[in-house]
Amino acid sequence: MKLKKLAAVALGMAMVLGAAGCGNSAAEDAEQNTETAESAESAGTRTVVDDTGVEVEIPEKLDRIVISSILPLPSVYCFFRGSSEGLVGIHPSSMAAAENSYLTTVYPEITELDTSFVENGEINIEQLMKLEPDVVFYSATNTDEREMYDNAGIKAIGFSTTLSDYNCIETFANWVDLLGQIFGDSDRAQEVIEYGRSVEAQVLEKTATLSDEEKPKVLVLFNYGDGTITTSGSNFFGEYWIEAAGGINVAAELNGQPEINMEQIYAWNPDMIFITNFSSVLPEDLYNNTIEGDDWSNVKAVQEGQVYKFPLGMYRWFPPSSDTPLALMWLAKTIQPELFADIDIDQEIKDYYVKYYNVELTDDDLQVIYNPAREAAGN
Repeated sequence: MKLKKLAAVALGMAMVLGAAGCGNSAAEDAEQNTETAESAESAGTRTVVDDTGVEVEIPEKLDRIVISSILPLPSVYCFFRGSSEGLVGIHPSSMAAAENSYLTTVYPEITELDTSFVENGEINIEQLMKLEPDVVFYSATNTDEREMYDNAGIKAIGFSTTLSDYNCIETFANWVDLLGQIFGDSDRAQEVIEYGRSVEAQVLEKTATLSDEEKPKVLVLFNYGDGTITTSGSNFFGEYWIEAAGGINVAAELNGQPEINMEQIYAWNPDMIFITNFSSVLPEDLYNNTIEGDDWSNVKAVQEGQVYKFPLGMYRWFPPSSDTPLALMWLAKTIQPELFADIDIDQEIKDYYVKYYNVELTDDDLQVIYNPAREAAGN
């Protein structure tokens, strides 16, 4: 870069010497050309350190961005930038969530984005290259995906789900910080981060006083379909949610997103069950015992009407999102209703949506958030 500056200065001096009849002085012309060179340089590229620790040089102005395997990020991106400007492609699962959420109410243009570069859950690199992306945002844990982009000469920035030990408040904060490196800071996003940390501190202050006897045993059905059940063990988002909100994760001895069976569920006999929006299963499927091959009728949570679907606002509430402070409040009030009797969760959601999304929700809107459609799973 220094060589470029020197060359620009030399060129400027040569022009001065060759144009003695011009009105500007040599010093003025040299200074002007130096400023022009520096301006061109600053408008060229910038270097970002992504969540894998890799330095990625990207264009200063990003016109074509694809978000692939980091599924919640399109909603965070739109919230951060105030629009979907620059996005040309997102994952089909992100689109399924968007089409069944309030994201399309606030940012309706997102429905026009391309999803064809993912086929049967896999990135089709040839199809992706047709989108001519300036950069791809992907999940930092997917090392094979990064290698594919590197081999294709595509700039890629990894966003991590693990740097903050699956703390959803801090994971969202980390994504915002990285987006700030890329696009410049967002005051609104920083405000949500601080609000989320405040909510977390208030919730943890209360749940820290609970004994194990006062905490219900909680099972998360992370994905459930085609005869396969996966849960959220330790080192995954469900562990954070359950412990922070005052419960005990029955799958804590397992790691990540392990596959389980009904015999294990009978042995745990959870007091409460939460189903994520990565599964099309709804609470009534368990209550009505309509899932072929699995008998839920003797599970305590089912018998006592304590089966819940994670809400879906601007995105699915199980992973981090711009709705994460609301997710923590909802879980705390659901898992420990007496401890958090002072929370009017309906009003909290309405106030939050007015403040951060400029959307006035009705009571009917809230019911849609609390009761997402099966199609939101994208299965």
